[in-house]
Amino acid sequence: MANIWDKFNKSIDVESLREDILDASNNNSRREVPYGTYEVKIEKLELGESKSSGNPMVVCWMRILEGEFKNSLIFMNQSVHSNYPLSIANEFIRSLDSNIVQETMDEFNQIDIARGKEPKDRIFNDYVQYGNLLMDIAEEIDGQLEYVVKYGEEKGFKTYEITEVFEVE
Repeated sequence: MANIWDKFNKSIDVESLREDILDASNNNSRREVPYGTYEVKIEKLELGESKSSGNPMVVCWMRILEGEFKNSLIFMNQSVHSNYPLSIANEFIRSLDSNIVQETMDEFNQIDIARGKEPKDRIFNDYVQYGNLLMDIAEEIDGQLEYVVKYGEEKGFKTYEITEVFEVE
């Protein structure tokens, strides 16, 4: 039985492929997006897993809509395994202006009040619920909302602040 890779070598111009690989390595056209303020749309919002630590993290891809870096992506990968990083992610999620977040907080607050507890404005109880919440938000805002994001750095960590929300016309 022939090796499957031999089939590819026969069906693809391998010499041209070598040239393409060399050209790509010499002309790295991928540019790092510098810190700044950009108009973006959210292309991906989900709960993922850190490859390095295995911890859960919020993954958000923001596509730049205008300017020199149009169509480039800003990647937010925020760990959500403890209180402080979780609060950073939740603040960002709340700033997306999704009705789902407010509805979820209202629902939990009503449960807390019914139990005689102080409302805590939480948006999830476990990671399954958190992952589903992020998917629901992504569906709700897709094609409906765009944002101005201030992309920066503070104390060696990347920051992402939504400063404006726009309805897509």
